Amino acid sequence: MTRAILVLFLLASAPAVAQTSSVMTPPPTGKHDANAPINVSADKFQADSNAKTGTWTGNVLVVQGDMRMRANSVRLNVVGKDNKPDKILASGNVVVDSPNSGTVTGDSGVYDVVARTVTMTGKVVLTRQKDVMRGNQLTVNLETGVATLGGSAKVPGTNTGGRVQGIFTPPSSSTPSTPNQN
Repeated sequence: MTRAILVLFLLASAPAVAQTSSVMTPPPTGKHDANAPINVSADKFQADSNAKTGTWTGNVLVVQGDMRMRANSVRLNVVGKDNKPDKILASGNVVVDSPNSGTVTGDSGVYDVVARTVTMTGKVVLTRQKDVMRGNQLTVNLETGVATLGGSAKVPGTNTGGRVQGIFTPPSSSTPSTPNQN
């Protein structure tokens, strides 16, 4: 059961990175192997059968193929008699990265299995090669493939918050263009 839930989290995270980063640069040529073995390591694991949760804490690292997720804590919630996954919550310095998709970081992340959405919150940064986008909340609908990056509330009297920011680096051409001399 735990393995299946981790697979769901990793599958949810991959499209989040791919969908948002594909806006910045051409789509990646590689594809994440969702059937690869999943390795989880942490300083501690605690299961609570009454609350139907499992929590990994301390330097949590989840690896599947070329995709890695790091966080201070990862909690899994299950519901119903068959213990189906409901939500997977990662908190504290959440980083999901893949050489094909780029990197997304945030303070916390939630995969809502029922709603099929992934939400990263707090100082969200999307990076792919030299392209970077920043915001306060990233929401990806896995059914529609629509990703939305929102800004944070503007702090009165400061220049912080308020807007989504992006820096995009055009591809460099290998040969300098010469003006047409007609």
